[in-house]
Amino acid sequence: MREIDRCAGELEDARTRAEQLLAQRRSGQTWLDIVSGESRPLVVERISTVLSALAGAGSSWRRAQARALQAEQVSINRIAAMFGVTRQRISALLRDQPRSPDGAIEAPSA
Repeated sequence: MREIDRCAGELEDARTRAEQLLAQRRSGQTWLDIVSGESRPLVVERISTVLSALAGAGSSWRRAQARALQAEQVSINRIAAMFGVTRQRISALLRDQPRSPDGAIEAPSA
């Protein structure tokens, strides 16, 4: 949830900055001048970073939820139907080891 909250904040910042850039454009500045003068990270970089982070958070959430459902004796076929994917995808998801942000495989929690 923290990652989702962080991403929401980043997107709000990107939206605010995009509104400022659009105001500059409406005042007659060229996009070249606007983007060249924009401080890093650029709006497009912020959005790309957030999308990547959300994809990772979504994957972790999906894996954790599938494991929790399996622990409650829900069948792989039923989990697949709930998630709208194939049973093979759920099997692969349940086999996957969770990874830390740096890509290392994490030890399962007891």
